[in-house]
Amino acid sequence: MHEKRRSEELLAAQNKAAALFAAIEERDLIRAGICESELNEAIYQLAREMYGITTYWHKRIVRAGKNTLCPYAENPPDLMLRDDEILFVDLGPVFEEWEADFGRTFVLGNNPLKLKLRDDVGKAFAEGKRYFEKHPELSSQEYFEVIAQLATRFGWEWGGPIAGHLIGHFPHERIEGDKVTLYIHPGSSLKMRSLDEQGRKRHWILEIHFVDRKREIGGFYEELLTV
Repeated sequence: MHEKRRSEELLAAQNKAAALFAAIEERDLIRAGICESELNEAIYQLAREMYGITTYWHKRIVRAGKNTLCPYAENPPDLMLRDDEILFVDLGPVFEEWEADFGRTFVLGNNPLKLKLRDDVGKAFAEGKRYFEKHPELSSQEYFEVIAQLATRFGWEWGGPIAGHLIGHFPHERIEGDKVTLYIHPGSSLKMRSLDEQGRKRHWILEIHFVDRKREIGGFYEELLTV
């Protein structure tokens, strides 16, 4: 498939994910008094209604309160959303065999620190993307260090073991049992702009996870880096 078509398909999948997230807010699915698992199920039903989605290439994540400190691999206890809440949603829906990976932070109430955290992860994503575009020779390891350092600059701590990963036509390129090489990871020497085994451009997701462990809050932002 021509590279332009691959990029277009990935962007189209992401645009649908963005529309889904907009609908989550418009329909007031995020509200105090429901559990993370209830919101997760409501989002699943909305995605099925809007796009017929039943396949997700990774587990659907809804995390609130102190659970926002937890990186992807963890499975913390189900929490109830409160009136003054910070939470994030991370979905990996598959649209007609093309993967999306989209994450956003939401705040219930007007807590200024939580609102700042929500806004900072978005600003950091934009800054990280600009850096990527200006430095074509970056390795995954080098890029991880750049992104993790953004947390300190914005006044937070870095929250997870990676800063992103590959994405593509479902299922995307993987190495069985290897959680380092094809990730934006401190142990990966892979060049970000290297080609895959079929000679095609690799497409990456950038994810920002900032936390304040003392206050037990975290924020998350995720979308395509390379389109």
